[in-house]
Amino acid sequence: MSDPRILTVRPEPGEYAWTFGGAPPVARIKPGTVLDLYTEDCFAGRVRSEKDLVSEVCEFPFLNPQTGPFHIEGAEPGDTVAVHFVSVEPARDWAASTTVPLFGALTSTHTTATLQPPLPETVWIWQLDRTRRTALFRAHDSDIEIELPMDPMHGTVGVAPANLEVRSALVPDAHGGNMDTPEMRAGVTCYLGVNVEGALLSLGDGHARQGEGETCGVAVECAMNTVVIVELLKGLATPWPRIESDTHIISTGSARPLEDAFRISQLDLVQWLVRDYGFSELDAYQFATQAVESPLANVCDTNYTCVAKIRKEWLPARETHRGVHDRLRETAAAFRG
Repeated sequence: MSDPRILTVRPEPGEYAWTFGGAPPVARIKPGTVLDLYTEDCFAGRVRSEKDLVSEVCEFPFLNPQTGPFHIEGAEPGDTVAVHFVSVEPARDWAASTTVPLFGALTSTHTTATLQPPLPETVWIWQLDRTRRTALFRAHDSDIEIELPMDPMHGTVGVAPANLEVRSALVPDAHGGNMDTPEMRAGVTCYLGVNVEGALLSLGDGHARQGEGETCGVAVECAMNTVVIVELLKGLATPWPRIESDTHIISTGSARPLEDAFRISQLDLVQWLVRDYGFSELDAYQFATQAVESPLANVCDTNYTCVAKIRKEWLPARETHRGVHDRLRETAAAFRG
C-alpha cells in the first residue's frame, strides 16, 4: 500500500467557514487524501469560563465555525464522498456547555412562542481527562460531581447543498451539516451525496460527549484534533447522509416536524436494504420494522435529526458502498501505525 497523501490544516481565527455552500475552498485534494485537521468549538473558543455568556461573547450567526471547505477533485453531482474518521481527539483539557435563551427542547423558542420568560443563561465548564478518557460534570447548585466517559464526535459534517443554496452551519439537511449525532465518532465512515462540483466538504462542532437528542441544545463543546480520510465513489448517489460502523449501517433524516425526520431516516434505511442487500421494498420495510434502532440525534436545531440503524450481523453478507469502509479502516490502521 502506498503512503497516503496527508494535508495538515490549522486555521487562523479568520479562516473558518460559517456556511455550507458560498465559501471558497481552502484547498483542493485528491481522493485518498488524509486530512489532519484542527476544528474550533461551536463558540469559536470564546466561552472559556462560567462568566462568558454566549449572548455577550458570541455574535449570531457566527456560530459553528467549520474547517474547510475542501474541493475534492473529480467529485460531481451524483457521486458520493466517503469520509472515514481515523481519530477524533479533544484539543484542550476543558469543554463548555450552556443554556441559551429561546433555544433547546425544554424551553420556549422563536418558533414555539409562549408568554413564559426564557430560561436563564448559564455556563458549565467540563474538565476533560484525556488520559483517563473522562469528562467531569460539576453542578452549580449543589456539591454533586459526576465523571462521564468521553465519547468524542463531530456534530457537523457536510458538503455544499444543491440548487445554489447556502445553508448556515447550524442547519442539518440532506447535505449533512449540523446533524449532532453521537454516531459520528472515530472508526465510522460517513457517506455524503455530492451536489456541486468538488463537493466542498467541511466539518467542525466537536463534542467531547453528547446525550441522544442534545436536549438543551448544547453538548460538551470542545476544539478537536481530527484525522479523516476522504474518498470518492463515482456514479453512486447517496440521497441522505449515511454512516457505516464496524457493527451497523446507519441512515439519517433531518426535518421538522420530528416525525418527518424519523420518516426520512427509516425510508432511507429501507432503500439502502433494497439497493445493497437484496431485499424487496416490502420485505425491507417489514425487516427494518422489527430490527431497527432509532436513536434521536437532535431535537433542538433548525431541523431535527433522527437516526435509523441496523446491526450488520443480522444482514446478508453483501458489500455496501463498494466496500470502501473496510478499505479505509485498513488505510487508517496503516496511518496510525
